Amino acid sequence: MAYVRTILTDNHPTLRKVAKKVDVDEIREPLFQQLIDDMFATMYAAPGIGLAAPQIDVGKRLFVVDLQDEDPSHGPLVIINPKFTVTEGELESIEGCLSVPGFIGDVTRFERVVCAGLDRHGRRISVEGTADLFSRCLQHEMDHLDGVLYVDKAKNVRPALTEEEVAEAEAPAI
Repeated sequence: MAYVRTILTDNHPTLRKVAKKVDVDEIREPLFQQLIDDMFATMYAAPGIGLAAPQIDVGKRLFVVDLQDEDPSHGPLVIINPKFTVTEGELESIEGCLSVPGFIGDVTRFERVVCAGLDRHGRRISVEGTADLFSRCLQHEMDHLDGVLYVDKAKNVRPALTEEEVAEAEAPAI
C-alpha cells in the first residue's frame, strides 16, 4: 500500500543538498519500491506532475513524472540516477513548485533535453522532451536532485494574482 508523504517546503535544508546516487542493488529492495509507490501517491495527492525524492526528505537521485495526458509516453515514469545527455535551445515560461506553494516565476530552461537513467526495475531508459511541459518538468525535477529550487533561477517570483497566474498556480504543480 502506498502512503502519501509530507512535501517539504522551501525553507527545509534537505531541499538544498545534492542527492546521492542510488546503488543499482538497492533498486530491487522492497523498501525502495515502496518509496517509488509513495512518491507517486504523494505527487497525485498534491496534485502534481513531478516529484523528486528530496521533496519528501529522501536524499536519493530519483524522481517521478506523470504527464501521460499530454503524451502516453510521458508517464507514469520513474527515473533513477538521471543525467542529461542532450541540452539544446532556450525558452522561458511560468513555473510553480509543490515545495514553494502559492508562488510562480518566469524561468528560462532548455528547449530540448534528453534524459537517461534507470527505470524502477534497473533497466536503462532514455526520454526526450522538446519545447513542452515534459521538457520543463524533467529539468525542474533534475534541479531538485542538485539542491536547486526554481526560485533560484526564476525572475519575477510572485504570488499568483491575475486570472492567468491563478490558473497556472492551481494547475498541477511540478
